[in-house]
Amino acid sequence: MHSPAALPDSPLVAPGSGWWAVCLCANWCGTCRDYRPLFDELARAHPQMRFVWVDIEDDADLAGDLDVETFPTLLIADGTTARFLGPLLPQAPVLARLLASLQAAPHGGGAGGEAQAVFERVRAARSA
Repeated sequence: MHSPAALPDSPLVAPGSGWWAVCLCANWCGTCRDYRPLFDELARAHPQMRFVWVDIEDDADLAGDLDVETFPTLLIADGTTARFLGPLLPQAPVLARLLASLQAAPHGGGAGGEAQAVFERVRAARSA
């Protein structure tokens, strides 16, 4: 079963515009299943952002060679650059604080080449 790209009422976002929050999870993971409603709630609360759920097994081509060891793993990008990639406590306030801090920070270095490659694959697949 494929995970939805975003909430059905989420508008498509043109590449290079807006922030993205990409949750890298697995359908078999109970923590991920519990986190999904919270992630979707944050998506509704932040309509200016693009929230994408990627099942690393169903969407293995998007995850590529990224070795996700801890769930959930979040990828946050500013529309062009991956700014964060790592595991996150599965609590909505934790993600909300991370998003706010990244958006408030001046654009610094990215999250690295592997994170950027995953973001570019996700953006290409989920923007059209």
